Amino acid sequence: QVQLVESGGGLVQAGGFLKLSCAASGRAFNDYRIGWFRQAPGKEREFVASISWYIGGTTYYTDSVKGRFTISRDNARNTVFLQMNSLKPEDTAVYYCARYYSGSIYDSSAYDVWGQGTQVTISS
Repeated sequence: QVQLVESGGGLVQAGGFLKLSCAASGRAFNDYRIGWFRQAPGKEREFVASISWYIGGTTYYTDSVKGRFTISRDNARNTVFLQMNSLKPEDTAVYYCARYYSGSIYDSSAYDVWGQGTQVTISS
């Protein structure tokens, strides 16, 4: 029943920006922390950012994106966003949103519902 759908990926030059969206069905986001992960070819899926269910809630970022990426949410529309600025070629990956369940918020195994992913490609 619960479904997450990412959108907003694309191809941009280094230094550019993109805003990703993660739309959820029903009450999928209510009372849940949502995370963004990314996976590059040949690499493990890695944590990017996470936000608690309430507006203005606690947020966490991996060190490599701090100061460049911002996670936010619009609970009325069941949507989570990832604003990505000052993009670098190493940001190239498929980006996924996911619903947190239990465990370390930095570990993909702690999330129980995943979207299909959206491709982000940064050229140099």
